[in-house]
Amino acid sequence: MRIKRTTPNGVTRRTRLLAVATGLVAAAAIAVPSASADEVATFSAGELTAAGDAVLDADIAGTAWAVDSKTNRVVVTVDSTVSQAEINKIKKEAGDKAGALTIKRTSGKFQKYISGGDAIYASSWRCSLGFNVKDSAGNDYFLTAGHCTDGAGSWYSNSGRTTVLGTTSGSSFPGDDYGIVRYTNSSVTKSGTVGSVDITSAATPSVGTTVTRRGSTTGTHSGRVTALNATVNYGADGIVRGMIQTTVCAEPGDSGGPLYSTSGIAYGLTSGGSGNCSSGGTTFFQPVVEALNAYGVRVF
Repeated sequence: MRIKRTTPNGVTRRTRLLAVATGLVAAAAIAVPSASADEVATFSAGELTAAGDAVLDADIAGTAWAVDSKTNRVVVTVDSTVSQAEINKIKKEAGDKAGALTIKRTSGKFQKYISGGDAIYASSWRCSLGFNVKDSAGNDYFLTAGHCTDGAGSWYSNSGRTTVLGTTSGSSFPGDDYGIVRYTNSSVTKSGTVGSVDITSAATPSVGTTVTRRGSTTGTHSGRVTALNATVNYGADGIVRGMIQTTVCAEPGDSGGPLYSTSGIAYGLTSGGSGNCSSGGTTFFQPVVEALNAYGVRVF
């Protein structure tokens, strides 16, 4: 599904990006035969890779998948737009590897969202600033989601678009979901914090890690990491890979905002998902380490 970026008048705008979908997460598994511990142990790394590739080849919008190392299965999360016939197509594509799939449904639709977490404005949409960063020469930039920077030139700190922050200098979406903006306004204070948390390093969290997200629509929320290296199919908007999957809620306008630890470790940039912050949701994040390495910048 196409992602929505929040427009200045509060009306969401379809874009070619990821974002948070509306709806709540349901934990119910869908009609996949149960397997004994012995059966689970029989799936090799190659078989799990083949099962994941089969989900990709089925090309069903509204699906996301990642390997669960505890169960030794490929967990496929499907949103409310995915029919039983499409689930059957995924299983058929997997063939004799279908037993390696665990399919779970989440209500709502996968879509994209637009200081760390402060509102930033492009020509006609709003996103959230991820992390302020510096290059080796000390020049100032900020990271946000690639679906936010895609097609954006100048960025502003206010909805009236009178205070310029800077201009987009790099963008990667789909495939990845990160972008970088170079500050051109020297009078703006660039803080290395997210809210009151001083960000001092960057890393990739482990499954089960408690994480916090901040965004310009919904503020600060916490949850835990449920998968790493997740692939998400957003339909016509494309496929993103290597995502961090979490139980943290998010909504349109939170896109690009930071995922971090309360001890000051930067983890990711809000990409998209399903749900809202009233009923919960599944949200995906672009690992920030990849973006830092791509642009040769660092948190501070």
